[in-house]
Amino acid sequence: MTPFRTLRTLIAVACVAVAGAAQADLLDDVMKAKKIRIATDFSIPPSGMLDKDLKPSGSDVETAQMLAKDWGLELEFVQTTGATRIPNLQTGKADIVVSTLSVTPERQKVIDFSKPYAALVSVIGARKDLAIKDWPDLKGKAVTVTRGTTQDTELTALAKDRDFRVVRYDDDATMVTAGVSGQADIVATSQTILNQITAKNPQRPFETKIVLRNLDLAVGVKKGEERMLAKLNEWVAANLKNGKLNTIYKKHHGSDLPAAMLQ
Repeated sequence: MTPFRTLRTLIAVACVAVAGAAQADLLDDVMKAKKIRIATDFSIPPSGMLDKDLKPSGSDVETAQMLAKDWGLELEFVQTTGATRIPNLQTGKADIVVSTLSVTPERQKVIDFSKPYAALVSVIGARKDLAIKDWPDLKGKAVTVTRGTTQDTELTALAKDRDFRVVRYDDDATMVTAGVSGQADIVATSQTILNQITAKNPQRPFETKIVLRNLDLAVGVKKGEERMLAKLNEWVAANLKNGKLNTIYKKHHGSDLPAAMLQ
């Protein structure tokens, strides 16, 4: 074989290898491994928690389990916190995120989202006896959030102009404990998590003072994984239509998903 033909053969082989690498993607990798790694926070009941036997439980946990079962895959949970959900995707530690991950413009710049599979109401809550009705009533006060959440992002941007302080805890369980124990009088979180503070200490009830927004919750996927995203969207749409995702949500949150989501 002449040097020219040898070079041409090597180039052809290299092109085939590059083409194969370009076609391989996350969905291929997951299906080949027959396992999916899903990042979920186990410190945000009723979405994610550990039961009395220290086994994962909650609406996000059951959603992840149903997805893996439907796809015929082994499920590996990657335990995460609010602040590490997106880094887990970007570093390849997790394949997808199912962990009360709300869809925001800021997050859409760095990851992709499936169709929403659940929802939550984001609120500022406080001790029932505190006279807080609107933003001016927060002036000079401390508002407690969980680090890396949408509440953290939203309130940090507003704190200076509205003259309040943002106090951060690393996970929702610690933030709830702060409210229960008296370390925090005002919190920004979901309505579901706010209710836990009162449930754990009825003598120190909290109530919603300001509704921030209604948030769509979706599965997080690394940018560029179009085939994985399409398969997730198909799965979410099917399980909203057949009512299975609503059944999971109602079991743990005590209410149905928004009607518009189920149509």
